[in-house]
Amino acid sequence: MRFYPMFFQAVFSRMDAERAHRIGFAGIRAAGATPLGAVLRARTRPDPGAEVRAMGLRFPSPFGLAAGFDKGAEGIGALADLGFGHVEIGTVTAQAQPGNPRPRLFRLVRDRAVVNRMGFNNDGAEAVAPRLAAARRRLGREHPGRARPVVGVNIGKTKLVPLEDAVEDYLRSTRVLAPLADYLVVNVSSPNTPGLRQLQEIESLRPLLRAVGEAADGAAGRHVPLLVKIAPDLTDEDVLAVADLALDLGLDGVVATNTTTAREGLASDPAEVEACGAGGLSGAPLRRRSLEVLRLLRERAGDRLTLVSVGGVTTAEDVRERLDAGATLVQGYTAFLYEGPFWAHRINRGLARARR
Repeated sequence: MRFYPMFFQAVFSRMDAERAHRIGFAGIRAAGATPLGAVLRARTRPDPGAEVRAMGLRFPSPFGLAAGFDKGAEGIGALADLGFGHVEIGTVTAQAQPGNPRPRLFRLVRDRAVVNRMGFNNDGAEAVAPRLAAARRRLGREHPGRARPVVGVNIGKTKLVPLEDAVEDYLRSTRVLAPLADYLVVNVSSPNTPGLRQLQEIESLRPLLRAVGEAADGAAGRHVPLLVKIAPDLTDEDVLAVADLALDLGLDGVVATNTTTAREGLASDPAEVEACGAGGLSGAPLRRRSLEVLRLLRERAGDRLTLVSVGGVTTAEDVRERLDAGATLVQGYTAFLYEGPFWAHRINRGLARARR
């Protein structure tokens, strides 16, 4: 029997979810700053046969950590030590902002789910940039002669910036962070910034993505792979429209999907769900819709887009299912909170067994 589920039940499940996250993440960072980090890195390193090439990058494993866990690039190296093939940081906004009032993170344990209304709390692009630079240097030193974990950067709109000024706000983040990103994700799908999801409408999304792509390549002096992250709550028709837009603009890929505002089919007590309030639901309940969106995108785009599937991923079998359905890469986040620090390592081992 694994130790972490018992530890979670005894300790973290009784603690405010955001406080538990801070403590857990602090422990991961502390381990990474000691010789234990090198031991973990050696033990959790993905099998060489797991390597994936996508968007001109080499990923040590198809499985990575989704945005939201490390919002400020504070623990990229330590998270990579746990076996993640890539770490996507953020969401980062141009201006620092505190996010929404607490409490703003809630567990639905029976559903292996989380509801959050964090609101893009982060230190802002200028503060995050030097941490990103330091993390990339560290990864280069610690993974000589082989594919190092890839670092993605997820950017969003500053809450106080009106929608009509959104493009310039995204461009501020882009110019600062794109030179330090292996790939860049434009997040227009969080339900926790008022009006943000309106930017998923094609007439708004087209000029935004075109401007960010041009600014990213100009600031970095190279092509920075660009993806857009979409919501599971889009209609099938809108999902296909995003795929068409991504192909038309020459985007590198789509991240599907973000959290959902839906609450149907949950096992948790309705009063418990209602007590969580507004926010995005993530975790196991997203599995079916996330897989549906992936298949829609794959059907439309074939292999012309890198598809990053996220939502409801828990096991190596889940990851394999996404890869078989057309995903190039797979991300997880919510199950990390329930499965513990060796979750990515277990998934990589399961994928290796399947390959054999």
